[in-house]
This record gives sequence, C-alpha cells and structure tokens, in this order.
Amino acid sequence: MGGVWPSGRKRGEMGGVWPEGQKRVEGVAGGRRLGGAGEMEPKLGFHELLHVFSFLEARDLLCAAQVDKVWNEVSGTKELWRQLCLRRWSSCKTSQMTLGTQTWKEYYLCRSELEFRMECGRPEKDFICKAIAGHTGEIDELAYISTKECRFDGQEKSMVCTVSSDSTVRAWDVQEGTEIWSSPLQPAALVNVVTFPRLQLAITVDERGLIKVWGAENGWEQASFRLPTFSSALQACEHAEGPFLLVACAEGFLYALTVPQLQLRSRTRVFPSSPTSLLCSPDCQWVFASTQNSDLGPKVFHTRSLLCLVEDEPPVSTTLPIWLTSRACWAPDETARLMVTHRNDNGTQLVITTYELRTKQSREGVDVVVQQMASFLLPNSMTPPHLMKGHGSQVILLVSGSELALFTIHGVQLAAFQDHQRPITSMWVSRVITASFDLSLRVYVWNKETKPPVLKSCYHLLGGSHRWASGFTHVEGDSMSIVGVEARNIGTSILRSYCFKVQRGSDDCIN
Repeated sequence: MGGVWPSGRKRGEMGGVWPEGQKRVEGVAGGRRLGGAGEMEPKLGFHELLHVFSFLEARDLLCAAQVDKVWNEVSGTKELWRQLCLRRWSSCKTSQMTLGTQTWKEYYLCRSELEFRMECGRPEKDFICKAIAGHTGEIDELAYISTKECRFDGQEKSMVCTVSSDSTVRAWDVQEGTEIWSSPLQPAALVNVVTFPRLQLAITVDERGLIKVWGAENGWEQASFRLPTFSSALQACEHAEGPFLLVACAEGFLYALTVPQLQLRSRTRVFPSSPTSLLCSPDCQWVFASTQNSDLGPKVFHTRSLLCLVEDEPPVSTTLPIWLTSRACWAPDETARLMVTHRNDNGTQLVITTYELRTKQSREGVDVVVQQMASFLLPNSMTPPHLMKGHGSQVILLVSGSELALFTIHGVQLAAFQDHQRPITSMWVSRVITASFDLSLRVYVWNKETKPPVLKSCYHLLGGSHRWASGFTHVEGDSMSIVGVEARNIGTSILRSYCFKVQRGSDDCIN
C-alpha cells in the first residue's frame, strides 16, 4: 500500500487495521516502497500524508504513529491536533486559552481523559474528595477566582473565594484543600461575592451595602464604595470599555462602578423601592433587570449607555411587554438571546418567552429592537421553577423542587430527571451539576453529537454525614474540579471539593 489507505474508507474508520487480503509491504519507509526490480518508487511525501491525515480522528492518528518514523512525525503535527481540538471544543480559540508548555496533542489527550473521568466519577480512581473548613459562620456565596480554561502544563490551579456570616472573605486552594488567605473581620456579615479572574480580583458586599475590592493573590483591600442601602444583586462585567461592576440596591437604583477603583460611572432608577435582580448577557452588551412577581415589566439596558451616559439623557433601554416575571436566563451561545419565565395575560399560567435583542441607530439616537423568537406554556402539572439556566442556543434547564427538566425554546420537553430525594438548591451548567438538601451533588454530561444535545445522568457525589450536615446549598465548578457548600447543623458551612485526576500523556480514554 505504501502508506495510502484504500479509497472509499470513511473518515475516522482507519482504526490501525490493514485492509483484509492485503499485507503491509516490508521496507515501507517515508512513504516509499521497494519496486519489482529493487528500485524505490515515489509514494506520498510529508505534505501529502499530512493532507490525508487531516481527515482522520484522534484514535486513527495514534494508530498511524505506530507505522514508522515518518508516519509518527506526520501524525504528531501541531496543526492536525489543533484542528481536532477546535472541532471538538469551541472554547479552544487561541484568544481564549493558554497552552503554556503543553502541545496541542498533549492538550487533546489530557482533556479527553479529563472528560472521561468526569463522566465515570469513580471515587479515588477518577477524583479525590476533600472537606475544607475554616469559616465559623454560614457560607453565603462562592465564586472561582481562577480562570476556567483547561490547562495541563503543571500550572493549573483551582481557587475559590467565599463570603460568610462570620464577616470574612476567604480564598481557598481547591486541589490542596487549604486556606490561602482570610480577610480581617469586617463591620457586618458579607452576603455576596463576584470575581474578575483575569484581573485576579474579588469583590464583596456586606449586609449594609459596603462594597470592597480584594486582591485574590494576597487578600489586600484595594477600594471600597458604600451604597445607601443593602445590595440586592452584583454582576461582574468584562466589557470593551473596560471591566466594571453593576450593583442593584434595595431602593431600586442601578449603579455602574469602575473596576478596580469603584468609581461611580452612572446611577439609574430602575424600579422604585423594589429589590432588583440583574443578569448580564454573555458578551456583557446587555443587562436584564427585573423585580419578581411585579406588575412592572422587566427592563433591558444597553450596557454601553450605562458606562457613557450623556448628560440629561437616560440610558438606552426598553421594557419587555410581560408582567409577573419570575426567572430569566441568557442563551450562552448567542450574544443577545434572552429567555424569560412570566405569567400569561390573565395570570393563570406560566409562560417562557424567548427574545432577540439588537440596537438600531435612529434620528433621535440609539433604539433597542426586541424580536420575540418563541413562546410556550409550561405544563400545569409543573411546579413554578425556582432555578433557570440556558444551554447552547436552544435549550432551557428548569428546576422545580427536586426535578430537573429540559425544554427547547419552542416548548419541546427533552428530558426530566428525579435524581434527588430532596429539593435542589443550586445548579451549575457548563457541565450540569445539581446540589440538593439530600446531601448530594448530581453530575450530568451532555452528548453533543445529537441536535439538540441530550443530557445523560451519570452519578452522585456524596457529602458528609447526615448527622452533622443538612445538605448542599451551592455548587460551582471549573475545568478540573467541583466545589459544593455543605451546610452544617450547628450554623456553619464547609467546602467539599472534588478534584479530577489526569495522567498526562495517556491515550487510554480516546474513543
């Protein structure tokens, strides 16, 4: 054959097996073989082999590497493995990831193994569980301070920040299970935290409305800003105009503050004397503001207008034509697709409506254009959802009590899971993880080969003893780990981490 696979073979079917009835010719090397008179006949060269190999999958390339020295060299080419990574993981764009000292091949093998172990979830073999204690009060919120990109060059490290009723903010090394730093005792209990991983900053707010910026590496306080009342929402935003913080307070005002200085950029009245919820779009170009179960319709602001206010002109915004809003989320794979749960016109049924947003330049300035994409009624038998997240561009995840349900934006129910014995308290959706008062985390994995993707229920991650703990209240994750907040019966909380193992360079998990 001289290094050429037979015509008619489909991509990915190589499998390292030579065609039946044909034998590999001895003396094949570098795409050349012995002719009938002992002469060397020219066969495929390096670039021709590279083109053929570009149609192969990872397992086939690994098999091709075992043929001879030239095939080994070609099958390990950087561009082949880079394209495999880009096809399998859309996040592998050069601008969004750091390879460090690892090659694209090493990255592919390590990430494939990581996904395999996360899908299997065998204790000790696939992950290590650690209980991390330190706070003397209840943990109210946690956020990862480390970037969530996959790295396998020995520099990967998972860090989280937590705030507690014990009036401290703390940073933790998830892999080591140790505290990195703790702030001095603050004037009041801390109730929320958001992070800027790129800037290595954590921002907290206490129950009296005092906002502070902390250096994530050393815990040094860098700036502060005091609200007139307590905060109802914090949102960290990475914008083209620069990083900024959005804060909603109980008076119904929306504040835009620079980061890290916490200088006031704008102050806008949203809902009079009503606690406001905030949600930034994936690209931080839009901000959704709502107040639950109110006759006041939710509003959507164009973010740039909050940062660059023109004197005597309100920010660019629109009010959606719905009422009694309860939950909302953005579609993560779309720049401006918003899904909102609300009551229908007579208030008797729950509806989920999907909108697309864009701006249009007019003679008077910039206008917001809202287009309704889809709308459907939730089943009457379904309890009103208390958690709502988006996946991709078409899928909505809803949590009602102890049930997790998946719908398309057009109302087709894709799946329903009853894996928990008690109510679900929190949900993380990059890989779907649910936390529950039954003292377990449930792990689900997406099958992205189907359209829309199908969610598979995999296994439970168990917490401590029911004698000492009342359940998980929060869950977050990154590429290498999962962290849950485990509430104790004595009014305190601990972190429970699950760190997944990767044997660098192993190809045992490649399909």
